Formats: sequence, C-alpha cells, structure tokens
Amino acid sequence: QVQLVESGGGLVQPGGSLTLSCAASGSIFSIDTMGWYRQAPGKQRELVAAISSGHSADYADSVKGRFTVSRDNAKNTVYLQMNSLKPEDTAVYYCNQVYSDGIYKYDTWGQGTQVTVSS
Repeated sequence: QVQLVESGGGLVQPGGSLTLSCAASGSIFSIDTMGWYRQAPGKQRELVAAISSGHSADYADSVKGRFTVSRDNAKNTVYLQMNSLKPEDTAVYYCNQVYSDGIYKYDTWGQGTQVTVSS
C-alpha cells in the first residue's frame, strides 16, 4: 500500500512564500500524474496544479504565474512552490498521485496540509 506524506504548510503573511512537498512510499512501479488540490471552508476541492510524468504542468488560472509545480521521480516526490500568496489561497492543500504497481493504476491522496495566508 502506498502512502503520501505531505509537509510544508503553515501560516504566512500576504505576499509571502511557502513550499509544499509530498513524498510517496510503498510498492510503486511508476507514477503517472502528480498534483495538488485545495479545499477552502465551504468550497469544493479544486485542482491547483498537476504535472505529468513528462514534466508537463497545468495550473489553475488563479495561481498561474505565482505557483510552480515540480517533481523528483527518483524520490517519488512532488513539490508546490507558492509565491506572492494571497488570503484567498488559504485552504487545506491535498497531494494526489496516480501510480502503478506494474499491473494496475491507483489514485491516492495525502492527508492534507493547512495553508493560511493572513496578516
């Protein structure tokens, strides 16, 4: 069974920066898409950024130019560099990875990490 462990959340002032990381451990043959989602209170979970195995990245319009998603395949880790943070970025951020054990594909989620942007 694969587990995702997230880290890097916290409290930051508007205009500040944070970097989230999410490491997968377990029986992994390969990882396809890695991504970050977020859910603010009273809102639906939304895609923030995703990166393919070929390092092609997609971003939500609200974070383009401010956030950067990257991955280290050797470490089974995905990162989210968040710059110029705004109060509306406040949410629980969830890591998502689609991986294969060599036979089947699985969709797995991290436990979530809180990001709060406030002065």
